[in-house]
Amino acid sequence: MTRRTATLTGFVAVLLWALLALFTVATDPVPPFQLTALTFAIGAGVGLMWGWGWGSGTLRQLSRVPARIYVFGTVGLFGYHALYFSALRLAPPAEAGLIAYLWPLLIVLLSGLLPGEVLRRGHIVGAILGFAGAALIIGAGRGTPGSGAFVGYGLALLCALFWSGYSVLSRRFGDVPTVSVTVFCAATAVLSGGVHLLTESWVTPTASGWLAIMGLGLGPVGIAFFVWDVGMKRGDIQVLGAASYAAPLLSTVALVVAGLSPATWTLAGATALIMAGAALAARASAARG
Repeated sequence: MTRRTATLTGFVAVLLWALLALFTVATDPVPPFQLTALTFAIGAGVGLMWGWGWGSGTLRQLSRVPARIYVFGTVGLFGYHALYFSALRLAPPAEAGLIAYLWPLLIVLLSGLLPGEVLRRGHIVGAILGFAGAALIIGAGRGTPGSGAFVGYGLALLCALFWSGYSVLSRRFGDVPTVSVTVFCAATAVLSGGVHLLTESWVTPTASGWLAIMGLGLGPVGIAFFVWDVGMKRGDIQVLGAASYAAPLLSTVALVVAGLSPATWTLAGATALIMAGAALAARASAARG
């Protein structure tokens, strides 16, 4: 697989993640850890089909993957989604989603720490603008008494840090087969199920909720992780990070169009700041090439 093909493969994940917030809101009131367990169980099934599709020997590679890699992947997936689903339950979904989608900026910034990558002024200025957009949302949320929005925004910021760290560190494990993500998903489902049993009560999803859970497990919490792994390990990480700036805009538009989030001036201003930062960082990445 060429570097260009791997980069395009990784971008498929960005398109799928644009639906993550929309599907998550549609699963309400399913608790966060119950939702994580259900969707990742489906995602693990997607992984088995992925391995089977690449040949019988692909799944046998799982036994040769070091245990520390499985721990790393499980912590990354479990941590990000537990934080993400919790954030969207506590805070307005479009605003929390925008903060969570600071991860493309963070990927570009953190990629400067990798061998052979260069961090430019545009990356830094873009990150500042992106965080200014997040601060605008958080500042507005703090004035809402008893809403839990401020806590939700904090969790959204943490999940952005989780996913950017996971993605960049994946580059250091380029020799680990992508099918290993199957175990990440299965372990995340088991871990989430355990936390659910200890801390939550089962909520039976509605018919539309089950459809949203299936959509999450097959797409944003399924296929997306496998194609993203390919992109992170074999593609251009800075180009992928820059191209990922489309995700927050597409995600926010999907929520507003679906009527699940109001179109406000605060949301518009935050989107403008985050996208301006994205444009600057993307330009800096292009200049590198």
